[in-house]
Amino acid sequence: MVTSPQKTIVISGYYGFKNSGDEAVLQSILTALEEKGKQAGVYIKPVVLSIDPEWTSSTYGVQAVHRMKLGEVRQALKNSSGLISGGGSLLQDATGPKTIPYYLGVIKLAQWLNKPVFIYSQGIGPVNRKLFNPLIKNAFKKCEYISVRDVQSSELLQSMGLEASRIQVVPDPVMGLTPEAGSVAVENHAAEPKMPVIGISVRYWDPERRELKGIAEGLRALCEKQAVHLRFLPFHFPDDEKASQEIIQQLGDVTSGGSQVSVCREAVYPRQMLAEVGHCDLVIGMRLHSLIYAANRLVPLIGVSYDPKIDHFLKRLDIAPVGTSSSLDPGKLEAEISRLLASREAWKEASKPRIDRLKQEAQAPAQHIIDFLSSKG
Repeated sequence: MVTSPQKTIVISGYYGFKNSGDEAVLQSILTALEEKGKQAGVYIKPVVLSIDPEWTSSTYGVQAVHRMKLGEVRQALKNSSGLISGGGSLLQDATGPKTIPYYLGVIKLAQWLNKPVFIYSQGIGPVNRKLFNPLIKNAFKKCEYISVRDVQSSELLQSMGLEASRIQVVPDPVMGLTPEAGSVAVENHAAEPKMPVIGISVRYWDPERRELKGIAEGLRALCEKQAVHLRFLPFHFPDDEKASQEIIQQLGDVTSGGSQVSVCREAVYPRQMLAEVGHCDLVIGMRLHSLIYAANRLVPLIGVSYDPKIDHFLKRLDIAPVGTSSSLDPGKLEAEISRLLASREAWKEASKPRIDRLKQEAQAPAQHIIDFLSSKG
């Protein structure tokens, strides 16, 4: 009996924190590696660096080690065929000064152990502390493969001194994710005609909550014109659910006009949330991955920008954000919702070729890694 060669790959990212977007990235990478590995006759054994190894292991059925236990990380790398760093926004210092040193430290450790390092669809920046620039350049110059999720990340790496020819720009890995089989659609009451389901993914950002107030006003205006099902989709508990409840309180009694309001608490895993988004007729999103999920399922989408990564993704779809976290016109939001609900099929038809291409391109990093590992026997 001929068995496929086994290759152990360590995966480093923001995993085990139960952030839906980052967990979706991990699920997408694992799925892509498994599929491309099967096609090439290579069995991939992933080892994930996680803040909660037991949860990661039980959730994805993979081996996991504690990301902060240096001895365990070193041993995992030593026994591996290489390191995947990504995806997500790992090399940025907006969330604090320790993030970049941690992820670069894991990369450098792999390189010291003479392991190939693959940068997997990362969003690079912002890097406000310029002392990090030469450190990133030094680590990346020794990487086997570099892929980033937008042109702006590529340009930032080039400004640090990396050659453009070494950097591949690919979509976010989640563009290639498939939903869980047998997912059940959101139900309206059986006696009523199906009303449009509007998925809403919000988060806290603006200290004055201007975007939440603007969204609430826009949705209230919409409900005064037509009955809709407002389906809130928290991507990160408990904060996103609290932000959703703030909007719900500001909506007032929209049910008197026939509208429904619900909060999705059942979609615990990425593929469940992807399926949930797929049942919507339209998605309003602050969370990046709510917008990526919508594009993935060919659902018309409206983005509210709080970070350049939102703008970068929307630009790939030739869409502008409806507003920002500090400036959102409720009237403009209501008009855009009404426009997209009325032209859903035309939007899908126009967007499908571009989205299909992004899905295909999202598989490129996994294909490159499998090709490299196959060539090593």
